Amino acid sequence: MTEIAFHFNAPDKLAYACRFARKALRNDALLVITGPVPVLDAMDRALWALSPQDFLAHCRQEDEPELREASPVLLAADPRTVARPDVLLNLGASVPEGFERFARLVEVVSAHDDADRAGARERWRHYAQRGYGIVRHDLVLKGG
Repeated sequence: MTEIAFHFNAPDKLAYACRFARKALRNDALLVITGPVPVLDAMDRALWALSPQDFLAHCRQEDEPELREASPVLLAADPRTVARPDVLLNLGASVPEGFERFARLVEVVSAHDDADRAGARERWRHYAQRGYGIVRHDLVLKGG
């Protein structure tokens, strides 16, 4: 069963996702980042804007198969088609389709966006009603 974790109180969801991606890379897992296309576009720009020493190889779901297979980070609006379902990071407002195929699902929740927080509560209920165990990480308590 998919392990689900909510990371609450992210002051900047994209910056946090970049930090999370660096950590996931150390564990040799494929990280799939999902969300609406405009959010994935912004995430792509954020990953390219990292300093050279922090650069993370990544690609988009629509890139060539060889590139997708070689990239440790994949930006995918539809995670159902991912060949290696390791870790799914959700930056979207809804439950990602096909999340149950992944070993882990991480939900990143804004510190300041009330609509995002309300959506996170709905997703939490969705997972809990289906019997998933959920771990809560408060980024304020952890120092973000």
